[in-house]
Amino acid sequence: MNKKAGIVVILYNIRSVYNVGSIFRTADAAGVEKIYLCGITPAPIDRFNRPRQDFIKVSLGAEKYVKWDASASTSAVSPSVVSLGTNCSMPNGSAQVTSARSTRATLKLLENLKKQGFKIFAIEQNNKSVPYSTIRRSSNIRMERVGLVLGNEIKVLPLSLLKRADKILEIPMRGAMVRQTHHPRRTGRGKESLNVAVAFGIVVFHLNSQL
Repeated sequence: MNKKAGIVVILYNIRSVYNVGSIFRTADAAGVEKIYLCGITPAPIDRFNRPRQDFIKVSLGAEKYVKWDASASTSAVSPSVVSLGTNCSMPNGSAQVTSARSTRATLKLLENLKKQGFKIFAIEQNNKSVPYSTIRRSSNIRMERVGLVLGNEIKVLPLSLLKRADKILEIPMRGAMVRQTHHPRRTGRGKESLNVAVAFGIVVFHLNSQL
């Protein structure tokens, strides 16, 4: 087995079990050390510790080889949100409480990773984001250990999490589809984002080449 890369992945409130399964499969290929499942991000097992067949269908068993931790997940607090997937919904009040709880738990996780020497990179479109390709060995950032944060495709990562990042990375878009109105550099041209699993694959293999 090849030596693992110094990369851990933090998945914050990613609803789609299929995207998470795909990320696990790519993470195994990239030699990722560990995946942290935060908020409502679905785990490879359900509330009864049974393997999720919809997850395995996409991951192809990668969860057996990539370490994962759901301690920052709301599922560790409330059994009712353990197996939330692509079509989950909650009352507004419950959703707000769950979101605040998952944000606090994820902030604590990022703080612990930074204490361990991890550089935190968030993948998000933001006024302070830079192209992912600018992260290189020759840059002033030491990258022996990297924590890569990804969030929900529709709702951007909370500002509190972005503030903990050493860099906010984005993948430049060149498409013809109209950007969403919340995009910080909306020009009326260009697709606003890639699928989260696709974006993860692009960035993680680039970072791998720079470690």
